[in-house]
Amino acid sequence: MTLNNKINNTLTYAQQLDKDDPLAHMRDHFSIPKQANGDDEYYFTGNSLGLQPKLARECVIEVLDAWQQRGVKGHFEGDYPWLPYHEFLAEQSAELVGALPTEVVVMNSLTTNLHLMMVSFYQPKAKRTKILIEDHAFPSDHYAVESQLKHHQQDVVENMLLWQPRTGEELLNHQDLYQLIDQQGDEIALILLPGVQYYTGQVLDMKTITEKAHAKGIMVGFDLAHAAGNLVMELHSWQVDFACWCSYKYLNSGAGSVAGCFVHQKHSENTNKESQLNRFSGWWGHDKSSRFKMENNFKAIPTAEGWQLSNPPVLSLAAVRGSLDTIKIAGGITALREKSLKLSQYLMDLITHELSNSIRIITPQADSERGCQLSLMLTVDNLDGKALFNALEKNGVTTDWREPNVIRVAPVPLYNSFEDAFHFVRILKECLK
Repeated sequence: MTLNNKINNTLTYAQQLDKDDPLAHMRDHFSIPKQANGDDEYYFTGNSLGLQPKLARECVIEVLDAWQQRGVKGHFEGDYPWLPYHEFLAEQSAELVGALPTEVVVMNSLTTNLHLMMVSFYQPKAKRTKILIEDHAFPSDHYAVESQLKHHQQDVVENMLLWQPRTGEELLNHQDLYQLIDQQGDEIALILLPGVQYYTGQVLDMKTITEKAHAKGIMVGFDLAHAAGNLVMELHSWQVDFACWCSYKYLNSGAGSVAGCFVHQKHSENTNKESQLNRFSGWWGHDKSSRFKMENNFKAIPTAEGWQLSNPPVLSLAAVRGSLDTIKIAGGITALREKSLKLSQYLMDLITHELSNSIRIITPQADSERGCQLSLMLTVDNLDGKALFNALEKNGVTTDWREPNVIRVAPVPLYNSFEDAFHFVRILKECLK
């Protein structure tokens, strides 16, 4: 991204990068919101809500048409009958998170899935009663953990263990976590952490965290809301016990769309009544061959599907299918990650070169420690960050504001361009003036 050891900050260079980008054509697979003047928005909020893939729209209309034409027979007829519809999503979902198809299932919402997983994986016994989370966890995760502790009649203050950044720092220090595990591991029942910290964009070392936790007999789960569709992961080989993610950020499946869940094979295949994990059971998690016999003797499907409760919303699943097919056209998560690193590096270089006196990037710089999100903190005295965010919005730039003082910017490799990044920095400079 440099020219004679200097940043090449010209529009011509950004346009050349787009010409050389093998994924530039993917933008045509999405509907880009328009500004009032008819131009495309500069949309950098895929970390909050991804843009609509044209295939997602087609898949939803396909289900609507089937419902119109077939009624209840749509459960069993057509190329994509509704009864097994979630199964059509398993293989591609598994590829996204590095799992076996039998280890993933698309169901419910993210927080619902986190609760269902904690029913199984948080079993306080004797002195092992604590749940370790990060101090600045997304509020929904914090609420879920707190309510699980209360449900098990555990004192929240004593049993919610918080991994905190060091004083004066925004980022989490892994060595501090490992020290907590080493010192209090015998009292920790569960570790629940994000794959990517939502505020700073910091990527956590899920592999090492899992290894160190398991060495102390601790169950490990991850909230992958900001990691699925953003990072290359290997949940199966990392031996992660469970993970959950939403599908409306980098997976572009629409607001509130049905979520995903991973349960490691060593747990999901264990349906022995004497040794299997506790779970909240539902009809859709019952053995498929005998489900419609309507007998009240639960027999779990020996895959992640065994945690399902009810038949899923097919219209939402259709949007997920269209999104996953779009990612497949792009070449999968590895190809997306390759472009993502180049695109976010380019944006970091521009901001550092053009705006280092006004903007501090609190997201880690190293490739292994960041996804595509950059978290920008305003460093100009007496200038309101929220006012800057609003000024960007008025100038056709959609970003994301997070209290107390961060603008989150996500150059998404599926639909953002290098020229988008160039114009973002140009407009940001103008707004700062």
